[in-house]
Amino acid sequence: MSRPVLKAATLALGAALLLAGCSEEPAEEGGTPAVQTDESIAAPVANETVAATEEQAPDGTLPEGTPLEERVATLGLLNKRNNLTQDVVLKPGEEQRIDDVLIRLKTCERRPPWDNEPEEGAFVQVFTTDDREDDDPDWTRVFSGWLFLNSPSLNVVEHPIYDVWIKDCAMTFPGEEEAAPSA
Repeated sequence: MSRPVLKAATLALGAALLLAGCSEEPAEEGGTPAVQTDESIAAPVANETVAATEEQAPDGTLPEGTPLEERVATLGLLNKRNNLTQDVVLKPGEEQRIDDVLIRLKTCERRPPWDNEPEEGAFVQVFTTDDREDDDPDWTRVFSGWLFLNSPSLNVVEHPIYDVWIKDCAMTFPGEEEAAPSA
């Protein structure tokens, strides 16, 4: 699919989701309207992916992968002004400031090694500022979404200066250690 067609399809899907979210829904108990935050978006998606792709153990429970706090994502950051690339290593919930860009990792995920279509992804937020010297700058969010290793064009950080992509999501699954070839 060509890039203009993909972009148009993405915009159409986004518009449809936006219109669906504008429906008159009753407020939750306590009178507060139901609002979905970034945290409520990232966490269920990661958990649903794991639950949907893993098979049940003999006792009926799902085998667990690496706990979220032990996962480590490696992201690439390209500064298009000076063509410098650097690796940013983050755990879920961490953020790192590099000059006038702030990268925040919400979660990272990869499919189990026995899956026919391997994929790694990370839910990333990217912020920029014009206040380089300020200790408490005003940040502008330029990207919030999933980045995929094997499908980098699926969701792209569109910024004139910075490009961010996922390089790796380090995590393991039960039984993966035994399957490793011995040297």
